[in-house]
Amino acid sequence: MSKEHTILINRCKKGDEKAMMQIYDLYCDAMYQIACRYLNKEDAKDAMQDSFLKAFAKLESFKEDYTFGAWLKRIVIHQCIDELKKKRLAFTDSDIANLTIEDESNGWDFDTEISKEQIMAAIEKLSNKHQVVVKLYLIEGYDHDEISKILDIPVKTSRTHLRRGRLKLQELLKTHYNETGY
Repeated sequence: MSKEHTILINRCKKGDEKAMMQIYDLYCDAMYQIACRYLNKEDAKDAMQDSFLKAFAKLESFKEDYTFGAWLKRIVIHQCIDELKKKRLAFTDSDIANLTIEDESNGWDFDTEISKEQIMAAIEKLSNKHQVVVKLYLIEGYDHDEISKILDIPVKTSRTHLRRGRLKLQELLKTHYNETGY
């Protein structure tokens, strides 16, 4: 973390509102983009605001083992998940008893003709449960243990939602490619 960031954060810890606004200005756009991955634009704004309030309230617990941005990102993601849970998005275990777990590192290859935008658009078409797990895994880079803790679900459920989301995503992209030729 840069010396300027360290100074700003230390000023924030002392209650300096001007420093808090500077931190907010530095990170608000990136945190809003993260929140928009999970929520509609209005809910994303609210979640981002709430995340900054939580971050400033918990600033004493921030340790420089991570960058401030990574620490704040985690708060934003947790806030978004909390919002989804309030809307009764249930991350439940459904008929996974006979499901065999596959290695997730395989099967994420997409046709080189398919753009990142097309993949992101297809992810938005997944069911909410699958969409959240796919985003946490594929975009945010969390592993199943972390996803399990974030969503308060068993690791096996995380794996199941990811597998089903990946299969549906591949189906959507294949259908789109066959229909449009790109």
